Amino acid sequence: MTAPKPIRWGIMATGGIAATFVKDLFIDPKLRGTNDIVHEVTAVASSSSKSSAESFISKYVKTPSCAAYGSYAELVKDTNVDLLYIASPHSHHFQNCMLALTHDKHILCEKSFTVNAAQARLLYKTAKERKLFLMEAVWTRYFPLSIEIREAITSGKLGDVLRVVADNSFGGSPEDKFGKDHRMVNMDLAGGALLDLGIYSLTWVFQCLYHTLPAEKRCFPKIAAQMTHYPGTGADEHTTMLLQFPHAPPTSTHPSHAMASTGLRTSTDPDRRNTTRPAIRIMGTKGEIAVDGPAFRPMSYRFIPYKDSGEPGSTPPVEDREFSFPGNGHGMYYEADEAARCWKDGKLESEGLTWEESTVIMEVMDEVRKQGGLKHPESIETTKYPVELPGTKR
Repeated sequence: MTAPKPIRWGIMATGGIAATFVKDLFIDPKLRGTNDIVHEVTAVASSSSKSSAESFISKYVKTPSCAAYGSYAELVKDTNVDLLYIASPHSHHFQNCMLALTHDKHILCEKSFTVNAAQARLLYKTAKERKLFLMEAVWTRYFPLSIEIREAITSGKLGDVLRVVADNSFGGSPEDKFGKDHRMVNMDLAGGALLDLGIYSLTWVFQCLYHTLPAEKRCFPKIAAQMTHYPGTGADEHTTMLLQFPHAPPTSTHPSHAMASTGLRTSTDPDRRNTTRPAIRIMGTKGEIAVDGPAFRPMSYRFIPYKDSGEPGSTPPVEDREFSFPGNGHGMYYEADEAARCWKDGKLESEGLTWEESTVIMEVMDEVRKQGGLKHPESIETTKYPVELPGTKR
């Protein structure tokens, strides 16, 4: 039996999402049926100080030898790194990715991938020219639950999927929770509901209505959007998107519609007990899949067939499907496994979220922001590189 290949990760940024990712890396991969790779963390960088990186390593890293850096410029020069995980705010993704790509690093970068589509296009162009792997870290797409649902759509189990409704909203008072400086509402950090939360609503729309179609049938949707701005900073606090695609999967016989929504004041799950059920509804001509929230980390869904879709006069049973995260993980190891395998196999992109689809989603969010009158500071919208951004030491 071939020994699993060690994958050496470098971690750029030391916030909460990076901690969650690294903790998942060290959960025994065999518990989730992964026998071909094993994850290591060989370098960590903080933009603030080397001591921050050292503290992160002491808390979360189990690899015996791991380098600590007080700047990202040092990290990208480390030759003991196979893959770089970028966990900085999405306002900084373009500059951070360009830094890594120009030093020939393969990358898994957090979502939202960039602030706008122009940045995404340039990053993917650079990665292609330099023959480097680059993947947007939309972890939800790689869950066994998500894969199973996509297979149900492509197999025709739901019939033609004509509508998807998806919401990812947190609720509460943003004034009390975030004030004016928190990354969720800070315009300098590309704050707002759309780029941080709405990306998950769009993830469900696209993985159901776009990704499940043959490439030649995938088309940019018509978009109508409404946006409410947060009085404290001008970021979007509530965004609703209506989309129409010309082809519904799997047969392309009909068009399909979607509603994707996100908000900071309303909640998908008000009592945090899943009383409202589902966060996502996937509606087909033979039945519906109702996915319990949250949209970013669902663990169960139901398939509800039409009453007359079985034997005449019969009512087919509802199918309840429940999933868990092996080793009590958070679920980020699935995207790490995907990125590692792609890199190991010499691929430049993941079939689970291609560069083309990632860019189209960014284009949709560009149009939504345009219709909502939302523009971030030029320093984080620019495609110029390098640009020194506030709070980032290279």
